[in-house]
Amino acid sequence: MIKYLQRLGKSLMLPVAALPVAGILMGIGYWIDPQAWGSGNIIAAFCLKAGGALIDNMALLFAIGVAVGMAKDKEGTSALAGLVSFLVFTTVLSTASVTVYYKALGLDPTTVPVAFAKIATQFIGIISGLIGGHTYNAFKDTRLPKWLAFFSGRRSVAIMTALITLVCCIPLFFIWPAVYNALVNFGQAIIGLRGVGAGIYAFFNRLLIPVGLHHALNSVFWFDIAGISDIARFWGSGAKVLPLSEVMINTLGGGQVSATGIYMTGFFPIMMFGLPAAALAFVVTAKPEKRKMVIGLCASAALCSFFTGVTEPLEFAFMFLAPVLYLVHALLTGIFVALCAYLPVRAGFQFSAGFVDWFLSFKAPGAKNGLLLLLIGVVAFVVYFVVFTVLIKTLNLKTPGREDNTEAEDADDSHVDKDYQHMAQEIFAALGGRENIVSIDNCITRLRLELVDDNLVDEKRIRNLHVSGLLKPGKNNLQIIIGPDVQFVADALHKIAGM
Repeated sequence: MIKYLQRLGKSLMLPVAALPVAGILMGIGYWIDPQAWGSGNIIAAFCLKAGGALIDNMALLFAIGVAVGMAKDKEGTSALAGLVSFLVFTTVLSTASVTVYYKALGLDPTTVPVAFAKIATQFIGIISGLIGGHTYNAFKDTRLPKWLAFFSGRRSVAIMTALITLVCCIPLFFIWPAVYNALVNFGQAIIGLRGVGAGIYAFFNRLLIPVGLHHALNSVFWFDIAGISDIARFWGSGAKVLPLSEVMINTLGGGQVSATGIYMTGFFPIMMFGLPAAALAFVVTAKPEKRKMVIGLCASAALCSFFTGVTEPLEFAFMFLAPVLYLVHALLTGIFVALCAYLPVRAGFQFSAGFVDWFLSFKAPGAKNGLLLLLIGVVAFVVYFVVFTVLIKTLNLKTPGREDNTEAEDADDSHVDKDYQHMAQEIFAALGGRENIVSIDNCITRLRLELVDDNLVDEKRIRNLHVSGLLKPGKNNLQIIIGPDVQFVADALHKIAGM
């Protein structure tokens, strides 16, 4: 089950990867025309509309992206299947269609649940992607009689997807209103907790990183699953989903500020300052003979966290080496997110809470006192550095560079290998060769491998490549944490393995 959920989490990264360009376009648009939001400048209008085209259709992107991610060979037919499923769901269960059903059943059409007006959500997009991906895997090799041969193989996938989705629409017709109401109630309950609720969300957001389920939690608060839609409301796209955008929070100074953005703002101090400070703590507490290696490992990961908000390379460097420290990291994230919710400061992102999104969000409708986050970030930097340094030394935690003198000691610390071909060759050899490799895949930072026998893996040889970490999510499964450039290693490994 965990393996399946991790695969889903990886699949979600494909459509999420479309958000940076949307953020850049909308950020430029708001920067050019912050008051009229495009009606006063043609360039701003083009940028805002182009960015909004992606944000407003994230559910559709999820349907296509998840379908491709769940397909065994990532073939394009799976994307078509995801699209077919999404179109069937959103048409058969639209308000207009359900109104017709009510009339046919002799029911009052004015009592059609509002849930059906929100059927085109990321949740339905994910379900459509799962149906499309699994239907593709099941029917791509189907052979039919000669008189139906035209519809054999991949041509049968779209047909079967439509039929399977239609069947799924029947139970969803009855349970969707209940599911929708439960999600809305959950979102409203968290909104009701104001900043404390934002902190609770942020805490669990970090705890779910190791299993890749944080994306599912994020979708409740950032997108339109429960009507919160924090990203869309912050950027002024779909801001009137529910009256939640009118919720105000009493600040620590006695004033009031909108709740819009509270599920994003507090992440900026953590990703831009807190985690880089943790990286510095790893460097200063590392053993002298290993400090050079730790600098190479942590410097790039810290810069990645600061500029782009991609934190996995750094977090995976210590979450399994020192789980207590990772729990502290999750707690600190919750505290800073809650604190920012009660301060007159708001910033948002389209991709993640890095410098690029912070800078481009200044002119967004939901933005407020973005420069104040620099001061909060300095506080986060000091807190993280002090807390991490004290805990590492006091508890003698085995953070990077403090491992016992075993296999890591033999590594060549002169440089971090950026020769992807060489790295792939070393990994290939360390895995035991082609006979021991079942499948090769990757997400945004991890090389995901399914093996015949994980006992044949030479972990020492892999660690000597200065990767951020190794993870074994299940028997005969191995994940190598490489970083944002993992795709180049995966591509090279595919070629070497002939897969």
